[in-house]
This record gives sequence, structure tokens and C-alpha cells, in this order.
Amino acid sequence: MYQEPFGHHNQMEEFQIENYIVENMKSEMAQIQQNAVQNHTATMLEIGTSLLSQTAEQTRKLTDVETQVLNQTSRLEIQLLENSLSTYKLEKQLLQQTNEILKIHEKNSLLEHKIFEMEGKHKEELDALKEEKENLQGLVTRQTYIIRELERQLNRATTNNSVLQKQQLELMDTVHSLVNLCTKEVLLKGGKKEEEKPFRDCADVYQAGFNKSGIYTIYINNMPEPKKVFCNMDLNGGGWTVIQHREDGSLDFQRGWKEYKMGFGNPSGEYWLGNEFIFAITSQRQYTLRIELLDWEGNRAYSQYDRFHIGNEKQNYRLYLKGHTGTAGKQSSLILHGADFSTKDADNDNCMCKCALMLTGGWWFDACGPSNLNGMFYTAGQNLGKLNGIKWHYFKGPSYSLRSTTMMIRPLDF
Repeated sequence: MYQEPFGHHNQMEEFQIENYIVENMKSEMAQIQQNAVQNHTATMLEIGTSLLSQTAEQTRKLTDVETQVLNQTSRLEIQLLENSLSTYKLEKQLLQQTNEILKIHEKNSLLEHKIFEMEGKHKEELDALKEEKENLQGLVTRQTYIIRELERQLNRATTNNSVLQKQQLELMDTVHSLVNLCTKEVLLKGGKKEEEKPFRDCADVYQAGFNKSGIYTIYINNMPEPKKVFCNMDLNGGGWTVIQHREDGSLDFQRGWKEYKMGFGNPSGEYWLGNEFIFAITSQRQYTLRIELLDWEGNRAYSQYDRFHIGNEKQNYRLYLKGHTGTAGKQSSLILHGADFSTKDADNDNCMCKCALMLTGGWWFDACGPSNLNGMFYTAGQNLGKLNGIKWHYFKGPSYSLRSTTMMIRPLDF
């Protein structure tokens, strides 16, 4: 057999070893590569897992943010819807207001038109009134002239009337004297003469057949001269002798003791008979006093006293009264328990002050008291709040000045 040489055999072995090494290296390299790939894959898997975890976390966060955004968006949409509704309501209200404004404009136009019409009518009425005023002024001027003429005629008539009254009184006095003279010459069966008794007061005048109110002459007991008085023959049966009268403020009642003693004024108008004459009359027999009052509203009232007389001058013409009745207050405004007469120069009141100076006039003041019919005369509108006016407290209060008063007396047994 043929045998290869030894050198060739060694080469073969070396080649086999190389192949073995190469194969082993290949397997190791393959193993190494496989391990490397596995390690890389594991690493990549870990990284991937980490990335997935991070991605999942980010996704969750994004989902939360998206949810918040969705919620916010929903709220905004709701607000937008509400705003839309509010805007719609406002638009509706604006439309209504616009309609109202249009209506108001229409009404305003109508009112302006009416105002123009009224202004036109007013101007016409004003022109008519101006014309009427001018006519009235002309009429007033003519009426004033007529009134002055009438006043002159009235004054003449009054003068004539006064003259006639004077003549009538003188004629009555003459008739009276003639009657007395005739009576003295008539002899009666008993051989006595009957003399006609003179009139002591207006009651005697009335009973003698004179029943018309007016001025008469009376002969008062213990008085040297006759006295002219006003007799009221109409009120409550007549026969009243007027001792005081106020009606128009034409006579000054702010006088002293002597004038109140002897009297002042004219019986046909305002006057005070005189304390001396009142004393003399009321000393003849028992008398009733009646006081007639009239306020500025046209209301009448009276106070009446069953017994009335006054003392003499030494007794300061002290007042004596009994039995009060009437419509001028339930209580008497004259002092029933009696009071002395006072004037501005004779202070006989019961007050530390001087009532006649404060309240004016002459009166039975007591401690200034609730009445003074001889106070100041105030006209309508000026008569309120006047403490020194013509006062009758229980009729109109303490500060109301009356329009008219009359004091008159009549025998109790008339």
C-alpha cells in the first residue's frame, strides 16, 4: 500500500485543527452573537416596556387633561348657552322697551298736540277774560260813581230822617205836655185829679200803645231831666229799654269814669246809657237783663238774667245778678257773685293789674273776668286772637271779638 509521507499527514492535521477552531469559533461567535442579540433584545424589551409604561402614564395624563378640557368645554358651552338665553331675553326686553318708547312717543306727540290746542284755547279765554275785565272795570267805575251818588242821597235822607225824628220827639213831648195839662184840669167824681204817669221805661211806653221800635223819652225816678232811650218793641214781646249797643265801631268806648257815669253816644246807633241812669231805672222796680250777641259768621245768641240791678256811685255801680239762662253758653260770662265797675281812670277790679287799661273800656271786670262788651271794636278778619276786643267767653272764647252786642232791661213782671 502506498503510504503518504509524514509531512503531508501533519498538514492534514493542522488543516483539521484549523477547521475545528474555525467551527468552534463560528459556534462561539454564533453563540456570542445570539447572546448579544438576546441581551440587546432584552434591553430593547426593557426600554420598550419602559417606553410603553411612560407612554401609558402620559396617555393617562393626557386622558385626564382631555377630560378636564372636555369638562371645561362643557361648562363653557353651558355658559355660552345661558349667555345666549340672557342675550335673547335682553333682546326681547329691548324690543319691548323699544315698543314702549314708540308708544310713549306717540302719546307724547298726542299730548303735545293737545297742549297746543289747550294753549290756543287758553289764549282765546285769556283774551276774552281781559276783555271782560276791562268791561268789568268800566262797570265798577260806573257803579262806584252810582254808589257815591246813592251815599250822598242816603246822607241827605238820613239828615232829613234825623230832623223828622227830632220833630217827632218834640211833637210827642208837646203832646205829652198837652195831655198832662188837660188831665190836670179834669175833675173826677171823688173831687180828685188824675194825672197821667210819665213813662218810667220802655215797658211803660209799650203798654201805652207805642209798639214800634225807636227812640222815646222816659222820666226816671229821682232824675231831674228826662232821658232819650232806644226802645226795642220787637224782640221777645217788646218793652225793652236798651242800655248799651255796639254795631259798627263808629263810637269810641275807651272813656273815663265820668263819661261812663253820664252816658255817651246816640240812642239811634252806638251808645252807653250811663251808670247813673241804669242805677236809677233799676231802683224803680225789679228788672230782667237780656244781652243779644252776634258773631262775624252771622250766628246769634243771648244771655238772660231774671234779676238785674246795680249799686250807686259810692258802691262803684256794683253789679247784682240772679238766674242765668240763654244760648250764649251754659255758664254766665258776667260775674254772678257781683263785681264793681272799672274804667281806665278808676281801678275797682280784684286784680293786681288794671283790667280796664289792659282790656280797654269800662266794665264789671272782677279779676279781668270772662266778658267785656265795651272792648275794642275789630272788623272781620281782624277779630281773632284779640284779648281786648268785644268778648263773651262762653259764647266764642277768650280771644274772639264780636260783631254786634245789645244790652237791654225790662221789668220782671212785664
